[in-house]
Amino acid sequence: MDLDAITKHSALHIKPNGLILQYGTAGFRAKAEHLDHVMFRMGLLAVLRSKQTKSTIGVMVTASHNPEEDNGVKLIDPLGEMLAPSWEEHATCLANAEEQDMQRVLMDISEKAAVDLQRKAFVVIGRDTRPSSEKLSQSVIDGITVLGGQFHDYGLLTTPQLHYMVCCRNTHGGYGTATIEGYYQKLSKAFVELTKQAFCSGDENRSLKVDCANGIGALKLREMEHYFSQGLTVQLFNDGTKGKLNHLCGADFVKSHQKPPQGMEMKSNERCCSFDGDADRIVYYYRDTDGQFHLIDGDKIATLISSFLKELLLEVEESLNIGVVQTAYANGSSTRYLEEVMKVPVYCTKTGVKHLHHKAQEFDIGVYFEANGHGTVLFSKAAEMKIKQLAEELEDKKRKAAKMLENMINLFNQVVDRQLISTTDAERRAVTPPGLQEAIDDLVKKYKLSRAFVRPSGTEDVVRVYAEADSQASADSLAREVSLAVCQLAGGVGESPQLGF
Repeated sequence: MDLDAITKHSALHIKPNGLILQYGTAGFRAKAEHLDHVMFRMGLLAVLRSKQTKSTIGVMVTASHNPEEDNGVKLIDPLGEMLAPSWEEHATCLANAEEQDMQRVLMDISEKAAVDLQRKAFVVIGRDTRPSSEKLSQSVIDGITVLGGQFHDYGLLTTPQLHYMVCCRNTHGGYGTATIEGYYQKLSKAFVELTKQAFCSGDENRSLKVDCANGIGALKLREMEHYFSQGLTVQLFNDGTKGKLNHLCGADFVKSHQKPPQGMEMKSNERCCSFDGDADRIVYYYRDTDGQFHLIDGDKIATLISSFLKELLLEVEESLNIGVVQTAYANGSSTRYLEEVMKVPVYCTKTGVKHLHHKAQEFDIGVYFEANGHGTVLFSKAAEMKIKQLAEELEDKKRKAAKMLENMINLFNQVVDRQLISTTDAERRAVTPPGLQEAIDDLVKKYKLSRAFVRPSGTEDVVRVYAEADSQASADSLAREVSLAVCQLAGGVGESPQLGF
């Protein structure tokens, strides 16, 4: 660590006198003009964290739902999660250190966290559309480079996109491809597949009005739009072409004021939603036929998602452990519904996504949403593997069903009198002639995954034979043997049985 070089560069990013900031769930937030030194120092800290974890670390420059004049920064840990609590303390100490104490604080962090300073470091950076974000991102880069770290600047990103990039890089592509294209492809594919299963009351072309809070969400949703254009029509409002970021619009405004954002007209039963400035919050809403405004906030979103997942688990008779995590500010009716009706356990934590996230990690499937629309669904490794297994089993069943269709053989046998054969059980079992059903049962036992039945034609003196088995050859063989039994026991005439369709 070149402490002299750090001191020299730090002098270009002077800390304002008397400014004290606290790293919280949202990272650092303040007026943009007060954050230059914080950005430089978070670049330094990201390098140390990268060395300590032997992983890529993310740095997001944003103030989320705050006014446009504010800005902020938060670090993203290796699997796309929020910064570890112990490192939040390091961030606070470093941001508030006086210039003369910078070297000491950096060395203290390195020693306490057992950072191997000889290791390489890699940091990825993203920023929102605030006027101050580009310059502040450059201050982050200054901090990274002075400590010898490598970096990739993704430029304009939503906060969830940078979380995705970090996770992809640290799973070596296991979670996805660490590009904007990879992000759009993964999410749009999942969306299209999910909506194929949805009952939509005949509305095959879904439409959605989106309030983008005059932020980064508009840019990125417009890029992503064509990936799911066949299943969804999107109309963008507050797209940044006019109006200020988060002013009279966005998820926080809609939640707080219980009314639509400025600039969006709503007709009855239109689907509408709002992002916040960095597009990591979402709330939905609509007007009913009487014009009444209805908000689907984070509490209701969590209820809908967890209920949906619980029903799916019951349907496939799977016992994965699902839990919902809320804060004391959650709507009490949502808690009662989940616990009493859906029988989904609900747990309460302190306010702050970091607390919700930590608790949600204890379950196979953990669902958490704050009322403001900030939340997600977490799947444990065991749950991911089980869901993958279930998906593979479903695909295997589909393949077997398709193969079974190929292996279904219909034969016809000519007989003297078709009325010699009578059936029962929806034409699946022969009653007469005596001994025929017993012969069919014995033949079926010889083949795997097989069944067979016969029925007389309604129009001519022939008997139709139906056979299934685990392969084409087995189905053919079973069909022929059943046909021979029909010939022998029901007065067959003419040539040997022939394949028919």
